[in-house]
Amino acid sequence: MSIIYHNPRCSTSRKALALLQSDGAPVEIIEYLKTPLSRAELVTLIQAAGETAHSVLRRKQPQAKDMGLLADDITEDQIIDAMVDEPILINRPIVSTSKGTVLCRPFENIFSVLENPVEGEGST
Repeated sequence: MSIIYHNPRCSTSRKALALLQSDGAPVEIIEYLKTPLSRAELVTLIQAAGETAHSVLRRKQPQAKDMGLLADDITEDQIIDAMVDEPILINRPIVSTSKGTVLCRPFENIFSVLENPVEGEGST
């Protein structure tokens, strides 16, 4: 079973979902803008991906600047609180499979967690 934290308006997220669906394993789609993550779920997801709140923050989102989240002295807790309040600030997609959890930025990160990778996928 794969899980994708998905925003259907994001082309990278749509591309990741299509790849997961072609992989053959069942896919649970969590549209995190419609079903926001709790603080605990978000922290667990960030840790599972080996990321930090800073690295998962969608820095290009106007709210990130407006909320002061790009400041040098912003803390992980402040970013997490902001992402819980404004889920659009979470970079996407994030994919979890039995092989691990990754932020698919860059997109090629997804190949490391595919259940049934096709020959040649992920090679450059």
